[in-house]
Amino acid sequence: MNRLEGQVAWITGAGSGIGRGIALALAREGADVILSSRRSEPLATVAGEVEAAGRRAVIAPMDVTDRDQIDTAITRAVDQLSPVSILVNNAGVNTPLRTATEMSVEDWDRVVDINLTGAFNCFRVVYEPMKARGEGTIINVASMAGRQVSLLGGAAYCASKHGMVSLTHSINLEAAEFGLRASAILPGEVKTPILKNRPQPVSEKRLSLMLTPEDIADTVVFIMCQPARVVIPEMWVMPAYQVSAQPLP
Repeated sequence: MNRLEGQVAWITGAGSGIGRGIALALAREGADVILSSRRSEPLATVAGEVEAAGRRAVIAPMDVTDRDQIDTAITRAVDQLSPVSILVNNAGVNTPLRTATEMSVEDWDRVVDINLTGAFNCFRVVYEPMKARGEGTIINVASMAGRQVSLLGGAAYCASKHGMVSLTHSINLEAAEFGLRASAILPGEVKTPILKNRPQPVSEKRLSLMLTPEDIADTVVFIMCQPARVVIPEMWVMPAYQVSAQPLP
């Protein structure tokens, strides 16, 4: 429908799962995209899919914990397209050992550095250009773990996702007057590759009932297509079984 014609979206964690789904959905709405993750090969595949949809794609491999890498990669990408008008902070990880009493300090640092500090690092790169233009949207893909602490999510993951939600509200408090708006999307369980890190296997029945990456991508499109006067600070998106009184499948 080209409702996002002329916009440039930068998506982190774009090589698979939710990030890939968001990139393709935004491209179908007319946005050009900058695709980031640590590995180039998956990004090249997604870039081909974006270009097949008729939009431009630039791959910008990076580690979101490395501020120098971010600066260099985004400067090059913007030179090829135009300034970022949509930032989707989607890069995220978890670990098999998740409890505060069992996980290693290295795993804690890795989860928090990527999920939370990585989102802050990317926001800082786009903030001044967005402020100068008087517009821009930041979408932080958090998790229901950002509102509901659980052993399943684990200490570091829940802490990092709570932090992402807080960061979202801070951006609105500080930058709404300059035309920026921020939204946190809090999905329930989504069928993505990160599930392989769960301590216990997930049943096929439960997998079949989970949200899909396309569900989250459609949520991003919905937020982006609201008028500039509309800010959606948080949106919860849940599979039906997670809001039901029935036992989990």
